[in-house]
Amino acid sequence: MPNAKITVKDVGKKIISEYSFVLSFILLVIIAASVNKNFFTWTNISNIFVQSSMIGLIAMGMSMVISAGQIDISVGSQVAFIGGFGILVLNYTRSVWVMLAFCCAVGIALGAINGLLVTKGGMPSMIATMAMQSACRSVINHFGCGGLFTVDSELYESFRMLAVGGIEIGPSFKIPYLMIIFIVFVIIFDNIMRNTKLGKHVYAVGSNEVSARLSGINVDLVKTLTFVITGLMCGVAALIYASRMTAVAAASAGSAYEMDAIAAVAIGGTSMSGGRGKIVGTFAGVLMFKIISNILTAADVSTFLNGAISGAIIVIAVLLQNFQNRKR
Repeated sequence: MPNAKITVKDVGKKIISEYSFVLSFILLVIIAASVNKNFFTWTNISNIFVQSSMIGLIAMGMSMVISAGQIDISVGSQVAFIGGFGILVLNYTRSVWVMLAFCCAVGIALGAINGLLVTKGGMPSMIATMAMQSACRSVINHFGCGGLFTVDSELYESFRMLAVGGIEIGPSFKIPYLMIIFIVFVIIFDNIMRNTKLGKHVYAVGSNEVSARLSGINVDLVKTLTFVITGLMCGVAALIYASRMTAVAAASAGSAYEMDAIAAVAIGGTSMSGGRGKIVGTFAGVLMFKIISNILTAADVSTFLNGAISGAIIVIAVLLQNFQNRKR
């Protein structure tokens, strides 16, 4: 059988298909730099990472869920639920470490419930996580009377250090803690998805669930683990949210986080139907989403339009994916 010839055109198509997020990122950076002359300063770059950290952590988990052919729209309400009760734990125990353990444990539990509803309950992930979204928001509103969960004043300064502190290198150079945390989790998730059995199984399940099951993969376990990991990321994000704001608004905390996370995953090149994606693409997508927001802010575009922008990004990204799939 003769070997198929690989042409320059074929290579070009593969690069555009697999790494379109890189080209988009470069183009966006050029536009941002032309709008903001201080774009390449360390202060601006570190601020982009800090502002992206919460959505970035959630997007890492969301990338796994979507790669497995599922969706989780409960993440924003999970952040509010975990963050609100986490502040109560912090005020009672006076320990950030106890709060961290609480946030992670509750996030894992909520993720496990989502996973079990999907796998054992046979519910579509959209419906299961919609129910979780409603339940989390309702419960935190009930206990918070729709108001604020606030960090005690004597804990304010020390607790805020997670959000505003960093490693100082010299008199005028600081690497924020949130930037470090974000990058560390990106490296961990990238390694999981590229080099571990779990990552390969996630892509297999998302690509063809029936084939994955026939090949011996525990499909239900893989799906559940993606929701559990996403819940864990919501727990960490809730801690960061509480540290940045020193309060959690029961009615509005985490609002539209699911849209922002899905948009970041989509523009990062992850297939919304599952089976294909890159964590580094999601990482770039998170940064691109924040850069877009900064450009729009500089252009005096109302922040009330952020939801419309997120929706438009998701629609455009999915349409482009469908167009590429038809050409294959």
